[in-house]
Amino acid sequence: MSTKVLIVMGSRSDLPSMEGCMQQLDEFGVEYSVRVLSAHRTPNAVLELSEKAVENGIQVIIAAAGGAAHLAGVIASSTPLPVIGIPIQTSALGGMDSLLSTVQMPSGVPVATVAIGKAGAKNAAILACQMMGLADKALQQKIVEFKQAQAEKILADSYVE
Repeated sequence: MSTKVLIVMGSRSDLPSMEGCMQQLDEFGVEYSVRVLSAHRTPNAVLELSEKAVENGIQVIIAAAGGAAHLAGVIASSTPLPVIGIPIQTSALGGMDSLLSTVQMPSGVPVATVAIGKAGAKNAAILACQMMGLADKALQQKIVEFKQAQAEKILADSYVE
């Protein structure tokens, strides 16, 4: 199994928010690598990482950052790969600052943006697998089974006595 997903966080403090992302990728059997780089403090390293992502076997990049949250956008500007942005919750504005910074990209530099924080982190992993599943039928089947299991759980819980 080769690395397919690159997870980049703006700070080590983002790691607790990202655990669900990594757990979901593990459940689908998708290999990933994790890096901590800042769009503002280590911009050259971020650009180098995103520019070399294709040759390093990456298929999707997941970028998580809080506050100004420019990480996903900087990465998206320098790679042909799909980029999924996860806005991280902040103490000042509850993550709304991160959400707006991640989702509001200029034309030509798309970032698929998920919900703020932990729910978004899990959804980013699922979305990445759905993207890769277009070319990997075995992975796509895992997504189908995952969604079926979710539906079955809801249906099982829908009967109230």
